[in-house]
Amino acid sequence: MTNRTLRRTCISLTAVAALTGVAACGGSSDDGGSSAKGGDKSSSKDGGKKEGGSFSPLAALRTVASTTDKAESSKIEGTTVMGSQMSMKMNGAMSWDDGVVGDMKVTFTGGQMAQQMEQLGGSSIDYRYLPDAYYANMGDKFAQQAGGKHWIKYDYATLAEMAGASGEYLKDQMENTTPNQSVKMLLASGDVKKVGDEKVRGVNATHYSGTVDVADLAGKSSDLDEKQLSALKKQLDQAGIKTEKVDIWVNDEDLLVKKVEKGEMKEGTFSSTVFYSDYGTEVKTTEPPAGDTMDFKELMEQQQPQS
Repeated sequence: MTNRTLRRTCISLTAVAALTGVAACGGSSDDGGSSAKGGDKSSSKDGGKKEGGSFSPLAALRTVASTTDKAESSKIEGTTVMGSQMSMKMNGAMSWDDGVVGDMKVTFTGGQMAQQMEQLGGSSIDYRYLPDAYYANMGDKFAQQAGGKHWIKYDYATLAEMAGASGEYLKDQMENTTPNQSVKMLLASGDVKKVGDEKVRGVNATHYSGTVDVADLAGKSSDLDEKQLSALKKQLDQAGIKTEKVDIWVNDEDLLVKKVEKGEMKEGTFSSTVFYSDYGTEVKTTEPPAGDTMDFKELMEQQQPQS
């Protein structure tokens, strides 16, 4: 594998995996999220508060958004498929008390990404998330062509600067993503129904479902100006995702225990299933050694003369 191909593979793998594995398509919306913080105190376990004399899933989900946010950390396990591009599984723990912090192992199980990972001599990437950046361990083969450095650092502010309008949105995603973003998506959509009571890995849970207009949600979820918003909507259109079906399961403590997101992309079907457990778990994440880390911008600059 040439240096140029190796760098491009690393960029593709880390960028897609980071966005899909943690942020997915969830928006850090305050539209519905703000009401969750200080609004309705109804409980999903008693069916949700009645508004206008009838059951209100939205009232129940406001409580879920607030309770999950206040839990501050959890263990996370999930799978993602993006058409023929990739399939992957992830496992780790995240904290969102003071910015997103955590560790996640992503293993590519199929698609073009898995084939590219084979060229890097492995199938998994270890991620570390800190409030201002995330890090990806690319393995020994990458290190052999990167001055002995195994880790790539993705600084959120630098990513936003390099990617322009869509980068600002990505920065917001990575800095603010929490498990309850899928709940906020449903709140922002206004299209929610209670499906029924089910079991999730042996735990009693209430199932809610709805459909989200992704482009419309992006507008509600950001403080972007008109130019930035236009660029973001163009990016979403290029991905081919117009609407997304979101299903969530909530336990008797008003905590999210499972979410499923599905949509259609140009490359095929997108689907993501994530399980949350052990809320309040201790999460300790450290920055990789500076001497073993290459900055993403530096990697891009090295590639520029070869393009």
